[in-house]
Amino acid sequence: MSGGERLALVGDVGGTNARFALVDLDAVDCTLQQAQTLRNDDFASLQHAIESYLTAVGQRPKHAAIAVASPVSADEIRLTNRAWSFSQRELQASLGLDALHVINDFGAIAWAIPTLKPQDYVRLFGPDNIDHGPISVLGPGTGLGVALLVGDAAKGWNVVATEGGHVSFAPVGDEERMIEQWMTARHGRTSTERVLCGKGISEIDAVYRGVPAVVSNVTLGVGPGESGLHGSLRDPADIVAAALDGHDLAARQTLARFCSVLGSVAGDCVLIHGAHSVVIAGGIVPRFIPFLRSSAFRERFLMKGRYVAYLERIDVRVIVHPNPGLLGAATAIRSFENKQ
Repeated sequence: MSGGERLALVGDVGGTNARFALVDLDAVDCTLQQAQTLRNDDFASLQHAIESYLTAVGQRPKHAAIAVASPVSADEIRLTNRAWSFSQRELQASLGLDALHVINDFGAIAWAIPTLKPQDYVRLFGPDNIDHGPISVLGPGTGLGVALLVGDAAKGWNVVATEGGHVSFAPVGDEERMIEQWMTARHGRTSTERVLCGKGISEIDAVYRGVPAVVSNVTLGVGPGESGLHGSLRDPADIVAAALDGHDLAARQTLARFCSVLGSVAGDCVLIHGAHSVVIAGGIVPRFIPFLRSSAFRERFLMKGRYVAYLERIDVRVIVHPNPGLLGAATAIRSFENKQ
């Protein structure tokens, strides 16, 4: 490390990728250094991935903040959408860290919001209310993350990490009831996360294409190349690309339905949190912002009966920063370490 730097490791670990970077705890600006993205499939454990990154950058920091896609309420951490688990105490000891802060991944994205600049967002509609909380943060990716940011720059910010993505899905209309029945037949229960995630896109598309949830009492496989008797589930990236191309009816219906449900859930979060703003993050939505604008997202966001006028005053925007989880982990550790 160069003179004057007190570097910390920051990480953002989801179901598919693990992102790492370094941050100077004493610098004026929160700047990510040597950011890298690693595929989780290439590593046996989180520790293995971290050690690979630190070897590549040639650093051994003594402080770390790692955002993980799972609840953080005990020493033992089990990722929700990845077969990785670890003890916080054992990981800290194995990496030779003086301090390890493990935080929820969408809690990390909420921490990033005070640090983000205007160019890091795309505004969808509503007034500019991002300078104070409460701010609802949600985003589809491998799963569906939900968090709450409260406070302001003058009084300080605080984050409430939640598992709001796992609430029960509330279908609106016959098509969504059909989707809910299909997913419940397949999984036993349909949470909002089942619908609003990458895998959810594949399954909504399967419903529109008439693929059965179960064939001969065997649930169909998921992913490219995995098929059942009556067809396969398509890759979500291929579905989005086909929907944007405009020639694939099922794909277009799927993406339109995804946007509609996202609007309903975003509006629900506002009412639950008493929020002034909604920030949408995750790796999926930034790929089709123009489609989102022209979809029923806003109609469904506002469709809350007597609270239409209330919701019309809400600032809604999408994060387009490439690494908000890393930036949030960096913001969080700087806050934590400076309070000590």
